[in-house]
Amino acid sequence: MKVSASFLSSKNVPLDLKKLNDTDVDYIHVDIMDGKFVKNKTMPFHEMKHIYQYTSKRLDVHLMVEEPSKYIPLYAELNTEFITFHVEVEEDIMKNLEMIKSYSIGSGLAINPDTKVSTLVPYLPYLDEILIMGVVPGEGGQSFLDGTKEKIEEIRTLIDSYHVNCLINVDGGVNQKTKQFCQEADILTAGSYIISSDNFQEKISSLRD
Repeated sequence: MKVSASFLSSKNVPLDLKKLNDTDVDYIHVDIMDGKFVKNKTMPFHEMKHIYQYTSKRLDVHLMVEEPSKYIPLYAELNTEFITFHVEVEEDIMKNLEMIKSYSIGSGLAINPDTKVSTLVPYLPYLDEILIMGVVPGEGGQSFLDGTKEKIEEIRTLIDSYHVNCLINVDGGVNQKTKQFCQEADILTAGSYIISSDNFQEKISSLRD
C-alpha cells in the first residue's frame, strides 16, 4: 500500500514538510481549496509554489475548486505526479483531463461521498487515479464515513470490468483503524493521523501493513 500525506491540518507547514521529507512516504498530498467549491480556502499558488524548498517528494495535487482549468497549468509546474479534480465540477471534464495529460502528469477524478459511482464511467479510460472521499471535502480531521468501504469496492469492480489501469486513492478519515475498510485501494491519503503525531514515520508505516 502506498501512502500520501496531507498537510492540510498542519500548524507549521515548512517544518512538517521537512519532517515528511525524511520519511518514506510516497507522495505529499496537496489540498487546494478556492472557498467556492468548498467553504475553506488554502494558501495561494504564489506561496504554494515554494513547496520544493521543503520537500523533494512527488506531489499528489487535489483540486477542490470550481474551475480546475485555472489551476492545472500552475501545479503542472511543480514536482507533480497526479492532478485530481472533482467529477462534480461544471467545467468540461474531458478538456481538463486532456490538459493534465498534455503535461505528462497523471490525471485523476475525485468523487464525493454522495455522488453516484456511475458518473465516473465515461472518463475511466482517461484516468490514472480515482480519489474516493471518505469524508465531505473541505476540512481536515473528520471521521471516516460509513459506506466508504462499499464505494471503494464498487469502484474496484468498475475498474476491473472496464480493464483500465487506474489507481484507487482514499482520502479522509484514514488511520490505522479505518485502513481495514480500504483493502481494495492502492493509495491511502492521511492528514491529521500523521501530522498530529509525534512520529510521522511510525504512522506512515502503520498504514502500509
